[in-house]
Amino acid sequence: MYMAEFKLRFGDRKWHVRRIIEANSLEEAEEMAERYAKAMNKGEVLWELSYVIEAERPLLIGKEELEKLGA
Repeated sequence: MYMAEFKLRFGDRKWHVRRIIEANSLEEAEEMAERYAKAMNKGEVLWELSYVIEAERPLLIGKEELEKLGA
C-alpha cells in the first residue's frame, strides 16, 4: 500500500490532499498517482503530485504512532 500527497491550487488558495494507492511497487504507485492528478485536472482546481511513499498504516493515529512520537 502506498500514499500519495497532492498539492491543490485554486486561485490564490493552496492545500494538500492525501490518497491511498493500491499498487504492487513504488513505480506503479507513482504512475497511478500521476494519472490520477492528470484526470483530476479537468476542473478548476489544479492537482500536482508532491510525493508517493510506502505506508503500512497511512493516515492512522493510534497508540503505536503516539508511542513512536513519545506522546
